[in-house]
Amino acid sequence: MKYDVTVIGSGPGGYVAAIRAAQLGMKTAIIERYNTLGGTCLNVGCIPSKALLDSSEHYHNAHEKFKTHGIDIKDVKVNMPQMITRKNQVVEENTKGIEFLMKKNKIDVFHGHGSFVNANKISIVKDDGTKEEIETAKTIIATGSKPITPASFNYDKKRVITSTEALNIKKVPKRMIVVGAGVIGLELGSVYARLGTEVEVVEFADKAIATMDIDCSKQLTRSLKKLGMKFHLKHMVTNVKATSRGVTVEVQKRDTENTFELKADYCLVAIGRRAYTDNLGLENVGIEKDDRGRIEVNEYLETKVSGIYAIGDVIKGAMLAHKAEEEGVFVAETMAGQKPHINYNLIPGVVYTWPEVASVGKTEAELKEAGVPIKIGKFPFKALGRARASMDTDGLAKIIAHKDTDEVLGVHIVGARAADMIAEAVVAMEFRASAEDISRMSHAHPTYTEAVKEAALAATDNRPLHS
Repeated sequence: MKYDVTVIGSGPGGYVAAIRAAQLGMKTAIIERYNTLGGTCLNVGCIPSKALLDSSEHYHNAHEKFKTHGIDIKDVKVNMPQMITRKNQVVEENTKGIEFLMKKNKIDVFHGHGSFVNANKISIVKDDGTKEEIETAKTIIATGSKPITPASFNYDKKRVITSTEALNIKKVPKRMIVVGAGVIGLELGSVYARLGTEVEVVEFADKAIATMDIDCSKQLTRSLKKLGMKFHLKHMVTNVKATSRGVTVEVQKRDTENTFELKADYCLVAIGRRAYTDNLGLENVGIEKDDRGRIEVNEYLETKVSGIYAIGDVIKGAMLAHKAEEEGVFVAETMAGQKPHINYNLIPGVVYTWPEVASVGKTEAELKEAGVPIKIGKFPFKALGRARASMDTDGLAKIIAHKDTDEVLGVHIVGARAADMIAEAVVAMEFRASAEDISRMSHAHPTYTEAVKEAALAATDNRPLHS
């Protein structure tokens, strides 16, 4: 079989690249190592974690808030097997949706491990050991990433787990230790905290979600502490020992010799992910990897080998599904001779805890370090009528604008539906809007997005209307 383009990996970057290439008239194939399409995101990442996040939030609200709303329910219990079943149904529906899109766009799907024989020939080894080869003019590497699991953590998939195993625990644990206060650790930690698990988080940095704006970190930490989560910031894990019944984690305070032990049912390792570029036959085409296993690409996302491109988690940049999608479209359109663009500064980041956290653009610290003159406007969710009505008063909207030009340089939101609200900021910043531009746009009342308007007013002339 001969193809114009072959995509290795069917995650959000890979399947979107395949669809766009097919739309542009290219004969397209996609290779997926596992039996279902969708990659980490749809199978053991974005989608199943959001299903559990929503389920746990429903339980938490029924247990903590329904009575205030005038809804009396007795004996509210967690049915963990059913929660996992529903999560699996959501995953199945989404992966079948990708299968449909492949058929709709006449994309040939191959299941097996793909690797380069040479620049225009790819070998596919199936689960049963059989092998076939296909020829391709161009290739897109979109094989994603895997959780980082240091040997000292003794990762056994039973008591020492990653996000993959955390999505399938059949009984609510009494205690869980989360190593890493990043997006994955806090999302899954909050799932179990809402279900009644005692969750303790160990983080090497001096704050949670360390790469995001300081106000986001402070507000989210405050909210999660109210949920019962405990934080050991500026601490590191030195050893993990597991038994059939639990786990013991040795923790050391950073810059000291002080150590102590934490015991729990599970230790969730969430210290980051690594590019999954193993056994791709890159040496057969002369492509080298950096010290983190990533593939170097140029401004067109093309490797040093003409016709071979790489996108998503296997290249530098944020490991985000929507970043990979943008790159997939970018590469397909570049192949077709178009002139697409990606503004990496305007790819939003989101933490799907509750309250949610969403950011786009530069943080306050980044702008100050760069010497950019700025002005800041903030507005608390507790001053929003909509937030009071829904009992979702934790959070704030923060807008950072250039002091002289008023151009919006960063927007950071913590609160209900922040993940959806951030799109307004992305649109505004894509068109280089000023804080005043946003402040003069009519926002429906009552809505959460009024917080963005009020923050823009605060940044413009320090004149919010409702605080």
